[in-house]
Amino acid sequence: MANIDIPLGKRTASYRFFEMLPGLISYGVIISLPLLSLLTVRISLSGVEMMLNIGSVAVLLIVAVMFVKALAMAYRTIQGYLVYRHTQKVDWVKRLTELEDPKQSLAKYKNGSKEPYIEQHCLNLDQLSKLPGEYPKPNQIYHGVFVTIYKENFDIVKPTIDAILKSKYDMKRLIIVLAYEENGGKPAQETVDRVMKEYKGKFLDIIAFKHPKDLPDEVTGKGPNMTFAGKKFAIYIKKADINPDDVIVTTLDADNRVDPSYFPYLTYEWIVTPNRQKASFQPICLFANNIWDVPGPMRVIATGNSFWNIISSMRPHMLRNFASHAQGLSALIAMNFWSTRTIVEDGHQYWRSYFFFDGDYTVVPLRVAIGQDAVLSDTYFKSFVAQFKQVRRWSYGASDVAYVAKNLLSRDRKAKLWPTLTRWIRLLDSHVTQAIIAPVVAFGGWIPLLINPNAPLDIMTHELPVLIGSIQQVAMVGILVTIFTSFVMLPPRPARYKKSKNILMVLQWVLMPVTAIFYSSASAFYSQTRLLIGKYMNVFETTDKAIKK
Repeated sequence: MANIDIPLGKRTASYRFFEMLPGLISYGVIISLPLLSLLTVRISLSGVEMMLNIGSVAVLLIVAVMFVKALAMAYRTIQGYLVYRHTQKVDWVKRLTELEDPKQSLAKYKNGSKEPYIEQHCLNLDQLSKLPGEYPKPNQIYHGVFVTIYKENFDIVKPTIDAILKSKYDMKRLIIVLAYEENGGKPAQETVDRVMKEYKGKFLDIIAFKHPKDLPDEVTGKGPNMTFAGKKFAIYIKKADINPDDVIVTTLDADNRVDPSYFPYLTYEWIVTPNRQKASFQPICLFANNIWDVPGPMRVIATGNSFWNIISSMRPHMLRNFASHAQGLSALIAMNFWSTRTIVEDGHQYWRSYFFFDGDYTVVPLRVAIGQDAVLSDTYFKSFVAQFKQVRRWSYGASDVAYVAKNLLSRDRKAKLWPTLTRWIRLLDSHVTQAIIAPVVAFGGWIPLLINPNAPLDIMTHELPVLIGSIQQVAMVGILVTIFTSFVMLPPRPARYKKSKNILMVLQWVLMPVTAIFYSSASAFYSQTRLLIGKYMNVFETTDKAIKK
């Protein structure tokens, strides 16, 4: 088994190189485009000589690749949305119940059925019927639901607990774990005390663990909080004489709203997944709880992130842990729960699990939503700042590039080389792309012309802005798909807003180029610069989120 901890203190030279690599490439691309624009070569095609600017070729290649990706994302958006809607129509309680006696349940479907995804369900029933006594039954599964709290007040946490109570699941199989911070002070304690009082007796149990401040070898973040609570919860489960193999742990933020079908769906997938202890289960996180209330730029960013999660659910080989996810308690105990050394504990949990299980690890998509709040503070300016802090925290996932490279190059590595290498390349590519694509698409077409204006024979240089503009017009198909899909997925419009608000929900998309540059790209460069100079981000900056009353 590889060492799955992030190094503390001074890094080795090789580790520092890979920490710097995303920033070196991102800055390298931006700097190299003007330099390449100084180079013009003469080529001959069918006897016709022409000039070709190297910078123009580089820009065109980058834009062309992103054009293909944009079309693919439009397709995946529609596909993901349709699958999400079909999944909502499944009676997961019924299907979970049918796993109690799969052979008898399978016989009911011998004449066929028009239920959504019934073919896969029948395959699962057939598989389980051949494994009597070798899989957990629905009535022996328990859920530990971790709700992390910092300074959130009761009004933020209450809808989260209420959503759990509305689940189509036996509440006597759920244990609510309130993981809160001593750093949260009096507000956190008051919230926890009130939740404990008002929801006592409504679940199998509701317990709370206070994470002490200033523990050694810990960053200030969710990972240490959840890990502290996880260790306490493991002791609780042992005292309750519950088999940890039968316990699934779901992590929720204080503002999360689980879909009513989440727990039966999760339990179903847990049972039918053969290698369940070497898997995590990822629902679709939709930033839509307060989407009608937040400023336009926040809506664009929140909707874009929601669609990225939908797209990711359609590509299981690319799926990673993000925000709320579930994992078996036995697996968490074995790997010492979550990392206490990074502020991006969700995405990093994928890599910890991957290397802990020597590459024999997967993320199972749950195509059901967990609603989250979009960024909203008490003023527009504070909302803009809070949004940037949230996106730059996500962008700090670039720190995993060095972590994966270290384990990939380790002599003790047992994970297969090629699958691990391709995952690392995709990880590096995603962070570099986030940094460079917006400025290159917005300004790249003009760079060769401004740098090398005296190239009269170089047609590409002079026509590049027009060509890129034409590509962007075709790529608008993807934007239109996103706009339409986002509109049909909106939660009901609050009565306090007039119908004219619908128009703003469409017009907001003109802000997309601005948010791409000033949030996505800028936050990526910020995080990669911190890694480049070795000034690490060790504090999880909480995000202002609220729902207007």
